[in-house]
Amino acid sequence: MMNIFRPGFACVLLVLMSGLAQAGRSCEERVADARVVQQALILAFEAQQKLDASGAEVALIARAGQNLSRYGVRYSHVGFAWRDHPKGTWRITHELNECGTATSEIYDEGLGNFFLDDLWKMEAVILIPGASTQQRLASIFTAHRHLAFHDARYSMVAYPYSTKYQNSNQWALEVIAAAEARDAVIASREQAQQWLKFAGYQPTELKLDALTRLGARVTKANVAFDDHPGELCWSDRIHTVTVDSIFNFMTRRDAGSTRIEIVSGNAGPNRTP
Repeated sequence: MMNIFRPGFACVLLVLMSGLAQAGRSCEERVADARVVQQALILAFEAQQKLDASGAEVALIARAGQNLSRYGVRYSHVGFAWRDHPKGTWRITHELNECGTATSEIYDEGLGNFFLDDLWKMEAVILIPGASTQQRLASIFTAHRHLAFHDARYSMVAYPYSTKYQNSNQWALEVIAAAEARDAVIASREQAQQWLKFAGYQPTELKLDALTRLGARVTKANVAFDDHPGELCWSDRIHTVTVDSIFNFMTRRDAGSTRIEIVSGNAGPNRTP
């Protein structure tokens, strides 16, 4: 699978159709709003300043692309920030769902583009891993090993311990597993998931009533639930990978990590829920 460079639920879940783990661009055709573009570029600049000041080589960066507050989730989508050469510009590598489809691709792009994807709020969070974790992540990207963990079969609510589908945050987590597994070589999604279980990763659990679980699978190509265990699904519980669960996992394992919150000076909701 090649990187793409771009310029510039058994269970069904109607409520989540509007955004859980949604990493792609908005499907709506809109005329660019100059104020929103300006805010996004300001946020990108502030993120760049934080990254520069950190001295990091590789970091995780997440955006508030969707309004997920009803689920207790603040940030919807995470990617890896890295310098494209020593002391050079920052690039973002992340998985994106192709709008309205059941597939995804890996994208490399600049900070500006990362924040131009129709954000819910002009907010971001950066996690700077410890130096040794950064080095291992850098070696994975240098060798293009991150591509081995991408699966184009996409579901917004992919189950963390199944390889049937993948969401964007799950891809990032599996790359992290390859970097964090110091006692083993992780070369596949199956191995990454086995290691994550052993390492105590805890996915985000969503509690959903039966009325909520209606209709989404037959109307949304990028929502599937047949990878979830029945005992969870039918007890109104959906487990999936979120930014919060990734950051909680990493900070528990890596005492040297640093979390940086960014709320743009011109921040505020761009749209109603």
